[in-house]
Amino acid sequence: MTNSPHFGVMVPQIKRTWQETQRAASAFEEMGFDSLWVNDHLYGPQSPAIPMLEAWTLAAGIAAVTETPEIGTLVTPVGMRNPAHTGKMIATVDNIAGGRVIPGFGSGWMAREFSDFGMPFVSTRDRLRQLEEGLQIFKGMFDADQDEFSFEGEFFHTENLVTQPKPPRDMPILVGGGGEQVTMRIAAQYADIWNNSAGAQDNLEHKVSVLHGHAERLGRDPSEIRVSQQCLVTIVDDDEKVGPMVERAQKIFGGHMGNPAGDMALTGTPSMIKERIEKHVELGCDMFMIEFFGRDTIEPAQMFAETVIPEFR
Repeated sequence: MTNSPHFGVMVPQIKRTWQETQRAASAFEEMGFDSLWVNDHLYGPQSPAIPMLEAWTLAAGIAAVTETPEIGTLVTPVGMRNPAHTGKMIATVDNIAGGRVIPGFGSGWMAREFSDFGMPFVSTRDRLRQLEEGLQIFKGMFDADQDEFSFEGEFFHTENLVTQPKPPRDMPILVGGGGEQVTMRIAAQYADIWNNSAGAQDNLEHKVSVLHGHAERLGRDPSEIRVSQQCLVTIVDDDEKVGPMVERAQKIFGGHMGNPAGDMALTGTPSMIKERIEKHVELGCDMFMIEFFGRDTIEPAQMFAETVIPEFR
């Protein structure tokens, strides 16, 4: 784990134009955030009719208009697309970015994102098998020492697959999901980063223990796997504003982005949020994927960048 926490930020993507997303991405880069993240959904979470910019196309656009922050997906469901095609897209985006991509993978959960686009939405058990097969394919495709890659699995296969150009760097792979028996075992085996979902933020200490247990049983040093936390940040400049802001966040998100009033929530004034970040770091988590609360996320991000990030630099 590094000495300085990594602060990533989700770019606005739902009900936003490309121009709005570009403006935010450029602003976040100027503020000094370490990474920019997009959700990999083909539909808005509440309804297919909600406008949603596609993740890897969007990541390519962000890569072209930024220079320094890393860029990732939180997360790409492996079975939602042909994984070999996905791997080719990721390698291309990383070339556009000049070696700044962190591909994030998961099993997916929204059935119509699969079935409406002609991909089978299989059982949870089988989607997890798809995740594990996909990770093996991506690692083979991105390996600079492999000119061709063949794979024969239960769900996916490739034959003499060529990936050129290769990604410019050895990309860190993220796996997201909190299933303790399978998903976290897969993360412990294949991932460089494991992401804890916002809904499980209050259980971070237990989840880290589970991850480390899987790693040890697999013969892997747990310190090789960085722990990240998806989180809602509700930041205000006055103690009196905390309560009303928390109530609004709870009403709007309804637990989807965790508990804004929880003991681990990054909620409150800059000094309160700093203490919560330190608590995460003590538990082994030093990477944060932040969703700022508010229609215009640039304003709270600016406050965070000016009052919280300098405390850790």
